[in-house]
Amino acid sequence: MTETANMLLFRKWDLSKIEIRDPGLKNAISVNKTIMPLTFGRSALKRFNKAEVNIVERLANKLLHFGKRYAKNTGRMGGKKTRSINTVKAALDIMFLKTGKNPIEVLVRAIENSAPNEDTTRIVYGGTVYHVSVDVAPLRRVDLALRFIAEGVRDASFSNPKAIEENLAEHLILAAANDMNAPSVKKKNELERIAMASR
Repeated sequence: MTETANMLLFRKWDLSKIEIRDPGLKNAISVNKTIMPLTFGRSALKRFNKAEVNIVERLANKLLHFGKRYAKNTGRMGGKKTRSINTVKAALDIMFLKTGKNPIEVLVRAIENSAPNEDTTRIVYGGTVYHVSVDVAPLRRVDLALRFIAEGVRDASFSNPKAIEENLAEHLILAAANDMNAPSVKKKNELERIAMASR
C-alpha cells in the first residue's frame, strides 16, 4: 500500500494533488499514478478507453505523429516512443526550472486552455452544404488540444536550432497562462470564432 502512495511519475512528479478545474474534462484527462507512462497500446482496441491512459503518455503519443495526414506515423519520429517519452521528460524538467510549479499541473492547465468548446460540422440538406456549430465531446476536446500542442511544437522546432524539449516547455507554459502567443490557444480561439459565426 505504501508503494502506490509514493508512486511518482519519472520518480519525480507527484500526481496525487493534480486538480482538473474544467468540469467537462474531469473524466477525459487521466492523471493515474504511474512511474513510467507506458501502456503498450492496451487501450487501443477498446472504445473510449483512451480516457484511462495517462495524459503524459497521450502527449508523447501525439508527438510521434510527424508524417503527413495520410501517413501519420512515418518520418523522423514514427514509432520512436522512447525518444518521445524522453522528450516529454526533459520538457517537464525545463518547465519546473522555469515556473517552480509541478509541471504536470502546468500540462493539465495548458490542455484545459487549448481544448475547444465548439466546432463546426457539414450538413448536406437538399444538395446545399451548411456549416453548423456543434458542441465538442470531452474526449475530442482533449484530442484536439493535444493535437494543437503537438502541431505547434512540431512547426516551431522544424528547421530550428532550438531543441524540441525547449519548444515544448515554452509552448505549455504559454498555453497554461492562456497566452494568445501560444499556437494551441490561437488555434482554439480561431476554431471557436468560426463556430460562432456559423451558429
